[in-house]
Amino acid sequence: MTKRVADIIVDSLIESGVRRIYGVSGDSLNGITDAVRERGKEKISWVHVRHEETAAFAAGAEAHLTGELAVCAGSCGPGNTHLINGLYDCYRSRVPVLAIAAHVPSREIGSSYFQETHPELLFKECSHFCELVSNADQIPRILDIAMQTAISLSGVSIIVLPGDVALQEAISTRPITRIQRSEVVVCPGPKEIKELARVLNMAKKVTILGGAGCARAHSELIKVASLLQAPIVHAMRGKEFIEYENPYDVGMTGLLGFSSGYYAIMNSDLLLMLGTDFPYQQFYPPNSYIVQVDIRGEQIGRRTKVDLGLVGDVRETLIALIPSLKQKEPDNGNRHLKKSLDHYKKARKDLDALAVGKIGQKPIHPQYVAKLIDELASPEAIFTCDVGTPTIWAARYLHMNGKRRLIGSFSHGSMANALPQAIGAQNTFPDREVICLSGDGGFTMLMGDLLTLKQLNMPIKVIVFNNSSLSFVELEMKAAGFLSHGTGLVETDFSKLAQAVGILGLRADRPEQVKPLLSQALDHEGPALVDVVVNRQELAMPPTITLEQIKGFTLYMIKAVLNGKGDEVVDLAKTNLFT
Repeated sequence: MTKRVADIIVDSLIESGVRRIYGVSGDSLNGITDAVRERGKEKISWVHVRHEETAAFAAGAEAHLTGELAVCAGSCGPGNTHLINGLYDCYRSRVPVLAIAAHVPSREIGSSYFQETHPELLFKECSHFCELVSNADQIPRILDIAMQTAISLSGVSIIVLPGDVALQEAISTRPITRIQRSEVVVCPGPKEIKELARVLNMAKKVTILGGAGCARAHSELIKVASLLQAPIVHAMRGKEFIEYENPYDVGMTGLLGFSSGYYAIMNSDLLLMLGTDFPYQQFYPPNSYIVQVDIRGEQIGRRTKVDLGLVGDVRETLIALIPSLKQKEPDNGNRHLKKSLDHYKKARKDLDALAVGKIGQKPIHPQYVAKLIDELASPEAIFTCDVGTPTIWAARYLHMNGKRRLIGSFSHGSMANALPQAIGAQNTFPDREVICLSGDGGFTMLMGDLLTLKQLNMPIKVIVFNNSSLSFVELEMKAAGFLSHGTGLVETDFSKLAQAVGILGLRADRPEQVKPLLSQALDHEGPALVDVVVNRQELAMPPTITLEQIKGFTLYMIKAVLNGKGDEVVDLAKTNLFT
């Protein structure tokens, strides 16, 4: 039987373990979607979403959870340009994703044809590999290179495929190759490990800052912290790998973090950075000796001055290091750990004190909602969270246990990520509980894919933190001394929108309603949405307040009073910002 180029592409994906393609159908993708249809769902399926951006985010979530190649597709012109934002997130999160960007007919390229773009240029900044397939003989070789690049670099590859080329008869006699990930061990050399051990053994107050690179290194990380008597601070992307079963945990640092994480870092004499590219320079200690271990050498010294940089996998580096470390005694000048842990206990107590719900109290504290989600969710739940305040509440109130997973747009910082990522997570693990924490701003950006939950009968639970505003943007404006403008959102009952499309929709506007409605949603067999009306003026302060921010808030308060926004000033005055 004669095979088309599209057939070879789909067969190659199947052979390499790909089981689904996320996308929106279009005429330039007809060859691909028809090849998927012919092979049947038992081999590969077309996950029909409502927006290509959703397709890219969903593929990224699947790749994040499995570490394996995930695939999305967009039709020519607007169809594949819609992929860009989601692919940018995949690129910055370093997850292996292949995108099939369909193109206009090959004979029309360069003629300003209907829907014509220049995909090789458009995708250049968000991909590690992007090539145009201009004739049938290039497949499967170009596809093999694209898949191998995505897997090897944990990044994004794109093949630009004109619709007519996809339908051409396959020419190449190159056999289909199974592309799969290979385990690569990268460890610093003995001389570097010896120097690392020397500076760590000499230091009196060591603090560890860990990120996503600490995946698979939990036991080694805890052992090193025990030997060094070092508090462990985690970046947001390291939370799911570091936080659990960790007696040395002192929380996060950064804009979303705890004061205890900031304290532990700033009061160290040596900061050991493990697998993190934490971006905020103001949260690094100015006078500490800094060591950075990262699998990607180009990241060393990118954020702060580094006194000792080592290229290596975190787990392999720690395994090599442990035999050379000396056990530090708690009373040998190492009260640093105790002070950091005590600081964390106080910070945790203060945060938990905000997560309360008094009967009849309106509006509801969003912290209370997040705390209840954490308590009610299953031990193996997968959480996704929108950028903005939902990420703050996830960072501070969701507890990881080694089985739970947490996905967000933590590097790219895109709104509207949570619902699409939940779709990818549920497709990947259909038997696990998937909970989406959305802000009303982020949710409405790609709200059309609420219909995807109904169409595919996906039992995702969507929790909307509804404060009728872009609340994190408002906070940023206040900190800079601006009156909020352009941040208000029309009051909406999202539970009714859910009901309108046949999804269980529930709404809570009083604290006593939250727990029973969340429980009802989680027990429901199909998709469900819980719309929770939360406080718009809830302040989520960073662990340290700069003089510029205090000046900004003060200027904001003066402007607010002069412009008749006294109620907002009262809410701000209730915080501990000026105490």
